[in-house]
Amino acid sequence: MNLLLTAEQQELRTAVRSFLAANARPRDGHDPAVYRRLNGELGLAGLLVPEEYGGAGAGYAELAVALEETGAALLPGPYLATVFATIALSLTPDKELLTQIAEGRAVTLAEGPGLTGTYEQVLSGMEAEVLVTRVGDTFYAVELDGPGVSRTAQPALDVTRGYARIELDQPPARELGAAPESGVFDRMAIALAAEQLGVMRASLDAIVAYAKIRAAFGRLIGSYQAVKHKLADMHGKLEQAESIVRYAAWTADNEPGEVARAGMFAQAFVGRACFEVARDHLLLHGGIGFTWEHDAHLYYKRAKADEVLLGPPRVYRARLAQLLEL
Repeated sequence: MNLLLTAEQQELRTAVRSFLAANARPRDGHDPAVYRRLNGELGLAGLLVPEEYGGAGAGYAELAVALEETGAALLPGPYLATVFATIALSLTPDKELLTQIAEGRAVTLAEGPGLTGTYEQVLSGMEAEVLVTRVGDTFYAVELDGPGVSRTAQPALDVTRGYARIELDQPPARELGAAPESGVFDRMAIALAAEQLGVMRASLDAIVAYAKIRAAFGRLIGSYQAVKHKLADMHGKLEQAESIVRYAAWTADNEPGEVARAGMFAQAFVGRACFEVARDHLLLHGGIGFTWEHDAHLYYKRAKADEVLLGPPRVYRARLAQLLEL
């Protein structure tokens, strides 16, 4: 087992980081042109899509690298939602939709009442073009701009990422195949942890840089023992989270039997650690961190929204305990 990034993965990280630094503007919200370029130039949406469907045929290790960077940049838009849908479709392959995802089509995945009823708080529901939903033991794809579908934007804590209420009234739906009995949620947990790792890293980098230039009472705040200890604690959490995410991604690529435990452990630790690091980075910024103009609150809100995106932390701890027979 080697959890260090390969040369190719490092090149992927550099390319994604450079692109996002030049183009990702979380305060401006989702920009379809940026999303098209993200996929057209870097092929991020197609990382997990098999090569025969037009994707990169990469693994979760590469996906984790990309998600860490999109998390650090607070990329707005439907990328994470499309990743979740791709994870489900990778276990129930559908050539048509996977090909469209590789080409840059935005897709979201949601649990709901079926083909008639209301889906609440659908991730990126306004930006997505297709909804993948489970009816009984079968996945279906619904065109969100088609008949029998209405969408309403919903307020959310995380202002960089949209949600929608989607109401279905027997819309035309295409059957995709039998839904897998397990595995989707665990892999989604791993993907989310990779994004959270990026949020942690960017938060820590920002406050370390600030501590080197902000002076109080004639000294740089980074020279105060209390600040040093807090930054050291944050760094320790980041190091642990990175190891956990790298291992979880490795299991998804190499040890399917360990994916459930790795995924639940990743969320049980990384979800809370991400929020704590983002919270402390905001607090250490002092008064400026609480202003609307500063980005600290954006990372705080993304961290809290991600912590509960797939369910409250107790869900992961309870399932992990069950898997470990505790």
